[in-house]
Amino acid sequence: MRRLKKILFMLFLGGVLAMLVIFGIHAYIKKDTSSMFIKNMQDIPETTTAIVLGASVHSDGKLSPILKDRVDTAYLLYESGKVENFLLSGDHTTDDYDEVNSMKNYLLGKGVPQNKITLDHAGLDTYDSMYRSKALFDMDSAIVITQSFHLPRSLFIAKHLGLNYKGFAAKPQDYKATQQIIFREKLANIKAIWELVINAKPTTLKKRI
Repeated sequence: MRRLKKILFMLFLGGVLAMLVIFGIHAYIKKDTSSMFIKNMQDIPETTTAIVLGASVHSDGKLSPILKDRVDTAYLLYESGKVENFLLSGDHTTDDYDEVNSMKNYLLGKGVPQNKITLDHAGLDTYDSMYRSKALFDMDSAIVITQSFHLPRSLFIAKHLGLNYKGFAAKPQDYKATQQIIFREKLANIKAIWELVINAKPTTLKKRI
């Protein structure tokens, strides 16, 4: 019984330490990127490109609520003259799953000219999207559009890849993050730091998979 208590205590202590690490890293990333956030649209300097990070789409090509909020926010900046072009970065690994063309078609439906839209078909995760934005599309400065819970990690990766990016949170209209999603984002911070430490390469540096 004494040994069992000791094991349970060690497990409890390990869990507490793990949570401290997870929340500590999250706090560090938020602080490290706080100056890169732009809260008010009127404070956004005129820039060339809005990078919209992909998220899930439905089988019929319709944007999920999380992705629709991102694209709508980017379009709002375009309509307001804050950005001139879009880099849509997402997963297009197979013919029947295509985040980037779904985003493109949505913007075309709003009247955005096709020559204002560039597609990154292999932005398979946040790290890949940030890395490829410079390596393949030569983006020196841009504004990243995603939800507020996702922005710190996105900007942290961009900053430590040497990219001069700012971030603007997607306006929540159709989507509200759950606590589970927010905690999963905190776990993803660990992966981001590891990828930066080992100077990881993206899944591919080809234009398409």
